[in-house]
Amino acid sequence: MGLEVVVDEIKAKGTREAARIKSEAEAEAKTIVADATKRAEEIRLAAEADAVLQSDRIMIREVAAANLVVKRDQLNAQKELLDKVYSEASGEIANLPADVHAKAVRSLLKDAVKQIKEGVVLANERDEAAVKAALSELKTLSGFTFGGITDIDGGVVVQSADGQLTLDLSYQTFMGEVWESSLKDASEILFG
Repeated sequence: MGLEVVVDEIKAKGTREAARIKSEAEAEAKTIVADATKRAEEIRLAAEADAVLQSDRIMIREVAAANLVVKRDQLNAQKELLDKVYSEASGEIANLPADVHAKAVRSLLKDAVKQIKEGVVLANERDEAAVKAALSELKTLSGFTFGGITDIDGGVVVQSADGQLTLDLSYQTFMGEVWESSLKDASEILFG
């Protein structure tokens, strides 16, 4: 009986030891699984938060880009409208009666003689007769000659006899100056 008892006791001890090791392993496995589950949940929550953050950033970028497109289109439409207003104003000025243009030419030439004493006067085809009449009728313009036709809507271009000085007294120049100085006011009136 001695050997069998020892063997049984060793078996029983081995079974208890195996059960203890198995129990500890199961407990450790449960702890590892619980930790892994907790870590996986933390990773999932962090990934969801990052996805929401990235989504928000993308949405903000897309909205900003859309706003820029709308603003650009709005500014382009406003520019087109302002260009149309400018063009129509130029057209209206060009279509004024001939006597208005003749008075304007005389007035511009009187201003020019204050800066240039003699030289050449250029004008558009419509104002050629008015320039020639002013040059022959006004004694203060005796140092000037008609220099020919130039591509302007109206007004005159006066060049000094030595070619050193040119006065651009064309309608385009005056319109440009008025337009630049009044553009902000015009935009506010038209577009609020």
